Amino acid sequence: MCGGSRFLDVGPEYNPGLVSLIPRLICAGGSLSGQLFQAMRQSIIDGASDTAAELAQQALAIGVDPLEAVNQGFAAGITFAGDQFGCGQMFLPDLLASAEAMKAAINILEPEMLKRGSQREALGKIILGTARGDIHDIGKNLVATILSASGFQIFDLGTSVTPEEFVAKAKEVDADIVGISALLTTTMAGQKAVIEALDRNGLRPRVKAIIGGAAVTQKWAAEIGADGYSRNAIDALELAKNLMSKVMNKGTAQA
Repeated sequence: MCGGSRFLDVGPEYNPGLVSLIPRLICAGGSLSGQLFQAMRQSIIDGASDTAAELAQQALAIGVDPLEAVNQGFAAGITFAGDQFGCGQMFLPDLLASAEAMKAAINILEPEMLKRGSQREALGKIILGTARGDIHDIGKNLVATILSASGFQIFDLGTSVTPEEFVAKAKEVDADIVGISALLTTTMAGQKAVIEALDRNGLRPRVKAIIGGAAVTQKWAAEIGADGYSRNAIDALELAKNLMSKVMNKGTAQA
């Protein structure tokens, strides 16, 4: 959805002062769900981590199901932010702020979800790391934040990760996707080495391999047999969702 305001036009009109009004509305027995969910969405779009965390706390205080708060409130905000970034309406710092706000809200809600047994179902398990010899992790960290905020379970191995470490973690957690980042042309060969290691250990094609990085191209991805390539964090999110959709569809067809 491109163009238009950065205020998400969903549900009741957004009230920027809602956070301060919540305690009084609770005492008066007011109905908050529509406005509260809209305020949650807007806090993510605005990249307002403190507001997002406060709204999450207030939601728990008035008995809103934490999973409902995620699905109907905060998740819609990160989806909208991703769409706006893809359209060029938001820039990288804005997107990163939105992702951090999403993390702030999830950190408040997740303990209660675990307590209730209503933990958000993960879209899939993804292992991330930079190729061996590559210590540049800004892009990888943004991808990890966006994927995690969007519902994927992330296992971040950090920088300069060996093929053997990728394979061991993939086996340990029964990963769905392995993502290998490389900023430099001199470390791109490490991406190929990881894919070859996954092949040798019999993990592919079940485990999908995706790559990214400033020097990486679609041609390189095809050359080394990667399952996909992404230019940025939002591309990585769409790629991961598409790959998991294919896995789920294949599983349904075989059932």
